[in-house]
Order: sequence, then C-alpha cells, then structure tokens
Amino acid sequence: MPAPDDLALAIGARVREERRRRDWTLDRLAEASAVSRRMLVTVEQGAANPSIATLLRLSDALGIGLPELVAQPRSAGAQVTRAGDGALLWQGEHGGRGVLVATAPGPVIHELWHWTMQPGDRLASEPHRAGCRELLHVLDGAVVITVGDEHHELAAGDALAFSGDEPHAYACAGATPASFALTVLEPAGPAADAAASTTHAARS
Repeated sequence: MPAPDDLALAIGARVREERRRRDWTLDRLAEASAVSRRMLVTVEQGAANPSIATLLRLSDALGIGLPELVAQPRSAGAQVTRAGDGALLWQGEHGGRGVLVATAPGPVIHELWHWTMQPGDRLASEPHRAGCRELLHVLDGAVVITVGDEHHELAAGDALAFSGDEPHAYACAGATPASFALTVLEPAGPAADAAASTTHAARS
C-alpha cells in the first residue's frame, strides 16, 4: 500500500495540475469546491492527508472523479491491484480503514472499496453527485448503514443497494470488527463532460 506521505504528494500534484490546466487560481478552486484556500495550499504541497469529504469536493469541482484524483495513471487494459497496493483514504479513530482497491472511468465512474471497521468506528458521508448509487456487501461482522433517516443493520453475507446522493453513514455494529466491500457508481461530472467535449472538438 502506498505510504500516506507518498499518496498525499501524488494527490497534491494532481490537484495542482488539474487546477492549472483550467487556468484556475486557488481562490477559484476554493470557491468551486467549498474547500478553504489554506487547505488547498496544504493539499497541493502534499503536506496533508485530506479527508474523503475534501477529496470528493475537489474531484466534483474539477470534474475528474475521485479515482482519477487519487490513482496512479494506468494502461487501458486489465488493471491488477495487488494485496496491499490500494489507496488508503480513510482511517477510523479505532483502527478502521477504507481502501480504494479498483476503479474504472467512463460515463459512470466505478469505485471498488474494501472497508474494515473496528467497534466504535463510524464514517458520515456527505451526499455524492446526483444519480450516485452504492452497493455494499458485508464480509465479516455487522454494520449499520444510515441513509437519510433510515437505518439498516446488516450481518455477514447481507447486501444493500442505496442512493449515494443523500447523506449516509457507515458504522461498525457490535463488539467485533466488521468488513465490507463497497462499489460506488457515480455519473461523470459536468466539468468532465465539458473537458471531453473540448478534447473531441479539438481532434475533429
């Protein structure tokens, strides 16, 4: 698994590259993403490990999708992520981990995550882009998934499909660790669509 400092540097370089490619100032990106200018400077310098919420705000503002923001460039063919090589993007207060293990770009961005949660761990997520769907399969233990005002307690082997475009949260249920696989399906953003249209026009 990439060291946190290496990942932070890679994310910072990508944010800076995408911002400059759009000829945006730090203030313009701060306004578009609702991330403070001070935080943006820290992120671009690779001096911080931004939260998932911050990464999502930046990816939405830049229109590139979370996978493109955090993943190393890869070939268009089969992509293998070896055990331990995924991007660690969340660490819980009690030892839980959220690892992005596979991605696929396109009109619908696909993210495959492996989550482990220790008793007491909980992650609250802001709504993702409109039309986002999440598919969750519990591998071990038990978790509680909150979607809006609804709470779903799931045991090992249970699965849940839900809308990711409303507030939601994941939490370990009970006194034993839990793990689950999570797939996020999210439409590409308007900025990404605009960039793709510009590229197509330039090649025509």
